[in-house]
Amino acid sequence: MSVNIAIDGPAGAGKSTLARKAAEKLGYIYVDTGALYRTVGLYSIRKGYDTKDAEKVISTLDDIDIKLGFTDEGQRVYLNGEDVSEAIRTPEASMGASNVSAVPKVREFLFDLQKQIAKNNDCLMDGRDIGTVVLPDAQVKIFLTASPETRAKRRYDELVLKGSDVTYQEVLDDLIKRDYQDTHREIAPLKAADDAEIVDTSDFTFDESLDAILAVIAKKL
Repeated sequence: MSVNIAIDGPAGAGKSTLARKAAEKLGYIYVDTGALYRTVGLYSIRKGYDTKDAEKVISTLDDIDIKLGFTDEGQRVYLNGEDVSEAIRTPEASMGASNVSAVPKVREFLFDLQKQIAKNNDCLMDGRDIGTVVLPDAQVKIFLTASPETRAKRRYDELVLKGSDVTYQEVLDDLIKRDYQDTHREIAPLKAADDAEIVDTSDFTFDESLDAILAVIAKKL
């Protein structure tokens, strides 16, 4: 039986970077489920649709083929054959992901893909509802969090490094808005699973955060 580790948490908590590194150390594959929702959001944005328009978003699903590739550099995301791994990392795609993830049909569309990957691989999967909905039987569940200000600063630094023209306040406002949407949506709202270990990295360096996650995994396995 494959070993599944679920890491959930709000936007900007460092899930992707930390989960990727932890998976590398464990020799597991890393699955960034947020990237899947970003990809659906990106497709709607490219079509000129409002990502809050559920009917329009649902109308795109038959035209979308998403595949994940696992390389030495980590997970790559392909939308209809195009590598969109960088294109899905903009604030616009992030907000689009939050909007489309509230659409039940989108969640159904991506659910089977996530379950299949977990069934066939030892994997570390991160997202918003992995421990609560996607992998409720995961052997390890972690809820990774940090203060909104800490998360916004980390995300801002990351975007500036990539050349994005954003202000810290814009990133913080977007993040607070996304937190509200993610925790208040009707379908699979963001919350810690009852049996998840809470890891707050507000005052941790990257290495300290990684050590905290690996310690939880070692204890549970």
